[in-house]
Amino acid sequence: MKFLTAIFKYNDLKRRIGYSLLMLVLYRLGSHIPISGIDLSSLEDLVNSNNLISFIDLFSGGSFSRFSVFSLGILPYINASIIMQLMSFALPEVKSILEEGESGRKKISQWTRYLTVGLALLQAVVIAIGFKTFLLPDVFFPFFLVYSIISLVAGACLVMYIGERMTENGIGNGASLIIFIGIISQLPFYVKNSISLVQAGTHPISVLIMVFILIFMIFSIILIQEAERKIPVQYAKRVVGRKMYGGQSTFIPLRLIQGGVLPIIFASALLQFPLVISNFIPVAAIQSFIATYYSYDGIFYNAFFCLLIFFFTYFYTAISFNPKDIAMNIKKYGGFIMGVRPGAPTEAFLESTVTKLTFFGAFFLSFVALLPIVGAVTTNVNSFMGLGGTALLIIVGVSLDLLRQIDSVILQKEYESIVN
Repeated sequence: MKFLTAIFKYNDLKRRIGYSLLMLVLYRLGSHIPISGIDLSSLEDLVNSNNLISFIDLFSGGSFSRFSVFSLGILPYINASIIMQLMSFALPEVKSILEEGESGRKKISQWTRYLTVGLALLQAVVIAIGFKTFLLPDVFFPFFLVYSIISLVAGACLVMYIGERMTENGIGNGASLIIFIGIISQLPFYVKNSISLVQAGTHPISVLIMVFILIFMIFSIILIQEAERKIPVQYAKRVVGRKMYGGQSTFIPLRLIQGGVLPIIFASALLQFPLVISNFIPVAAIQSFIATYYSYDGIFYNAFFCLLIFFFTYFYTAISFNPKDIAMNIKKYGGFIMGVRPGAPTEAFLESTVTKLTFFGAFFLSFVALLPIVGAVTTNVNSFMGLGGTALLIIVGVSLDLLRQIDSVILQKEYESIVN
């Protein structure tokens, strides 16, 4: 209650939370504005019968099954961010621009926006052509092709704008909150589908087992997300002029999952590319492979998913944690890790520790992604297939991140009130 009352105590925090809520309301309103010309009942049947498309629809908050102007959602922007971050890691030219400071970050952000428009255009063309079979009888296809592509690309750009404004003027990460609210909006449908399964003859115990699995996963995700390894650092005493500095001990907090929820978000977004390519290049062999092996509960799909999770977990750890710089700073200020010599041995120790932690973190993320699928196959309860480990990890991760940001603002305001 103290935390909740503190939220309404500070005007700046109320303004930022209100701004984020307003942007989310606008996003949800836009997700219910359909693009005309499509038989929505046939499209909804396709989404319900295809687990992979249902998973994509989950990330768009149901916009895809309604074929709204926000059908592409935030995923083109996320994919563009993935590509730009990979380029900044692999290409020295892009990395040097990013290291220029604020001007470099603005330039990279602008390139990300341009790339988002390009990816949205590609996906819009694929969707418009692929939805030809769902056209209403009196719709002229070339005309539908033009206005649907324009609507989808404009909607993706507007969602990107909403996400950026939320990050800048609101509270929390705008892109993560958009995905979060999209997943939350689908929860009533999963409850409804579970009730329908029970009415159709599924044993209630099977549904309860799946609910218990989901609750267990939420509990486990909270524990792992908050887990960290504390590396003790001791600073030697040193005299500067007539004053003595140092002599205190502190620690370096190393989180088990350095990238938080981002690795699994980016891995989920990147999984769409084979599906997009298969629709854009209608080769019989590719279509047959996708239909046979690339399904939401298929072995190939989930193995590829786990590989991407491992890749992005290690990737984000590499770009967010630099053991060389930390070792140099510790040595510069007269510090040392207990039992480890300063300099290169400290760097090697930190790198080895982070590598081990990252492996266990990536393994846990993969376990969380696969457990609901195994549970659904075992219990034959597929009403929660969309609400898998990925969705739960995003819900918990974004919630914890949002609470941390609100708490940091409250602490800052309380500190300012004490100082003033």
